[in-house]
Amino acid sequence: FHPDFSENGYFYVNYTDYGPRRNVIARYSVDVVNPNLADHGSALIILEVNQPYSNHNGGQIGFGPDGFLYISFGDGGSGGDPLGHGQNLSTLLGSIVRIDIDSPSGNLNYGIPTDNPFTAPLNARDEIYAYGLRNMWRFSWDLETGLLWGADVGQNSYEEIDIIESGLNYGWNIMEGNHCYPAGVNCSSEGLEPPIWEYELYVYGECSITGGFV
Repeated sequence: FHPDFSENGYFYVNYTDYGPRRNVIARYSVDVVNPNLADHGSALIILEVNQPYSNHNGGQIGFGPDGFLYISFGDGGSGGDPLGHGQNLSTLLGSIVRIDIDSPSGNLNYGIPTDNPFTAPLNARDEIYAYGLRNMWRFSWDLETGLLWGADVGQNSYEEIDIIESGLNYGWNIMEGNHCYPAGVNCSSEGLEPPIWEYELYVYGECSITGGFV
């Protein structure tokens, strides 16, 4: 729901559409006669991101304390991030984006917050807030501290919890949790933000970390 939902009746959805397969972020309005119903014809497409594979096509959307809309995109799917999206700042896949839906700019239906971290580098998407993520289904802000917590689903071995901060690289697909990926390879963790906690799948069974709420 928009922070001013009680006044404007706007709410936002993230869904997968096909032909081509893509994530769609859209704004809808409530029905003018019955505010408990959505007006199906009111759709405004905010953002679309093509998806190369059939998995990792969803994620959390939410308004932060700053009033901006945050959106989590998976790495594009398959297994092991074969297209290298997690470490590629020229795609929105494998990242959390942060946009200003109240200040559209140019031919976009949104604006770019001036303090987004990658607005200056060439070949980087201005929308990106943090990257190096595999499939962060859920995130939330701790109401007491304002910290943004995220639950990032691992590949085969480790699930992780991250504190999401502007401009940080959370390591996928160089690392899975605190460990080099694939297992047995040597890698450098320099410049990568480690999770604040991880758990090993063989200990707890095949349980993906999809909670995310503090």
